[in-house]
Amino acid sequence: MWQALITPIFSLLDKVIPDEKAREAAKLQLMQHEGQQALQEIQAQLSPILAEAQSADPWTSRARPSFMYVIYVLLLASLPMGVLFAFEPDVAKNVTEGFRAWLAALPEPIINLFGMGYLGYTGARSFEKWKGHGKK
Repeated sequence: MWQALITPIFSLLDKVIPDEKAREAAKLQLMQHEGQQALQEIQAQLSPILAEAQSADPWTSRARPSFMYVIYVLLLASLPMGVLFAFEPDVAKNVTEGFRAWLAALPEPIINLFGMGYLGYTGARSFEKWKGHGKK
């Protein structure tokens, strides 16, 4: 919203404030206020994610990082699957097709929700580290 208003407000300031230094100071103050508004909006959006990440409850605070362990296991499982394929290609194909069908059965909205949550967690951790509050 602010981005759409800033140019007209600047042109209005150019017409209303004759002194160049005062005009530039007013523009600077307006831009600083805009930056504070944007920062407050971001903080409000990230506060639930930060609260969850800092929770003392191990189930809450470790839920998203634990997902990475699941991904690691799946990637590591590809190694024995490659060996299995060399000796029993039909069995390896059946396991792969079964896993593919299982993943396809997951509803897309749940996958999208998980992706947004995971990206939010990543953003919150980055913001936390940028602000100097990172634990890791």
